[in-house]
Amino acid sequence: MAEFKAVAMTIIVSEILLVVTLFFANGVFAMSEMALVSARKSRLKQFAEAGNPGAAAALRLVASPDRFLPTVQIGITLIGLLAGAFSGATLAAELAAALKSLPGFAPYAEALSVGVVVVALTFLSVIIGELAPKRIALAAPEIIACRLARPVEWLGRLAQPVVHLFSATTGLVLRMFRIKPGKMAGVSDDDVRMLLLEGCETGVFRQDEPRMVESILAFDHRPLREIMTPLAKLAFVGLDDPPEALWHKIVASGHSIYPVHGEQHDHIVGLVTVKSVYAKLAGGTPVRVRDLLTRPLFVAPDDPVLTVLNRFKHSGMHVAVVRTVDGRAVGLVTLVDILEAIVGDIPSLEDRLRPEVMPRGDGSWLADGQYDLGKLAELLGVSIPPPATDSGATLASFVGYQLHGHPREGDSFTTAGLRFEVIDMDRTSVDKILISCESENNAHHPAETIKP
Repeated sequence: MAEFKAVAMTIIVSEILLVVTLFFANGVFAMSEMALVSARKSRLKQFAEAGNPGAAAALRLVASPDRFLPTVQIGITLIGLLAGAFSGATLAAELAAALKSLPGFAPYAEALSVGVVVVALTFLSVIIGELAPKRIALAAPEIIACRLARPVEWLGRLAQPVVHLFSATTGLVLRMFRIKPGKMAGVSDDDVRMLLLEGCETGVFRQDEPRMVESILAFDHRPLREIMTPLAKLAFVGLDDPPEALWHKIVASGHSIYPVHGEQHDHIVGLVTVKSVYAKLAGGTPVRVRDLLTRPLFVAPDDPVLTVLNRFKHSGMHVAVVRTVDGRAVGLVTLVDILEAIVGDIPSLEDRLRPEVMPRGDGSWLADGQYDLGKLAELLGVSIPPPATDSGATLASFVGYQLHGHPREGDSFTTAGLRFEVIDMDRTSVDKILISCESENNAHHPAETIKP
């Protein structure tokens, strides 16, 4: 009797191991299917170019899903049927026989055995045969696809008649429902954005790179009017301007290229560069705008930025006049404007050297001596009368006036509720001034109020 029970137990254990093995085989098929579906073609192509035969096989299967999907499905279905047959015919019967020997379980032994076997095998089938393998496939889809593609391809060749039958039947069913199988969707802009965001979260990309790529992706539908310099902000040169007027505009604006207008400002007839002006001077020839004129590249306000960028590349020109259909100029666009549309504003050397006012942690302000006095008064919200009728007075001239024309480092005065202290001198000129509220300094730095 003991030997019989030992043999029965050995049979049950063997059958359980066989069913678990079938579930593992089911998991391999499910893993291969998930890996091939979710693998990125770009990575597979890289592996294939590096000489990986599994990657080449994976690319062939991905390109023909009607080859590997039936193969995988046939394997999963056969394994499921075999597992169900073994569990229902043997495990349930053995468990029912064991339950009948227990007091009170004999009437319900068969029903309980079937229920326990179904629940247990369903749990193992879902975990071992589906969820765990698919999670593993999603963790490294390209690597797993490379490793399993060749076995799946071999199985597909062995089961080729059955695969053809399944593919033909599937196509017939789709035609019955008037469904046309579509091609696999390519990579979209949204896919690129999601990959960039994931790359930022994992540290692959820097924080400003997604914004730059987003700007580039928008080039094909972003109109030129959004990045051009409007007509009102341009410095023009007249077609008949004398050399004195030309030099005055060059010195006053500091630009390197100027649009040339005819009788009307919105009628641009060409461009003049400072480089060409200097070339004329170096050659000893008179400077005339008509002689320096070059024909510009004309574009429309609604042209996509990408189109204009391509025209820049093919023409070799880096400046274009934006004009409407009726020939009226509305702005100017340069290669730098397109670059700034990608990376953001690029300050020029002139902008970097422009006088500034910087707030400090204690509530005071550190100001450049060349900062405009009117802008300072507007910034601080006070009324600061200029030292003269000149509305463009600088802070340095105001300080010099208050200190009677002889400012030195450490000198200070108060006016308009503010205390001004000379921090740094550039020879005889005031370079840096510290500005603070008078109430914050009376207790420690009493100073005489000097009024303009």
